[in-house]
Amino acid sequence: MNFYEKLPDDVLIQFYEELNKSIELGHVTKSSYYELGLIISVLNSRNINTEQPVSELANDRISFVIA
Repeated sequence: MNFYEKLPDDVLIQFYEELNKSIELGHVTKSSYYELGLIISVLNSRNINTEQPVSELANDRISFVIA
């Protein structure tokens, strides 16, 4: 069980939103995309729909991390 699986839904969503903001502002590392993939995986397992990040670069890299 990873850290994100232990969080309540509202806190997990806040992590997701803050990480997306950082990505959109260009404050990213490889770890950012990895963490985003973990968060999205947990959100999906809980049937919580998310919006994809606005950045095209982020969309490309998220697909790579999840795949």
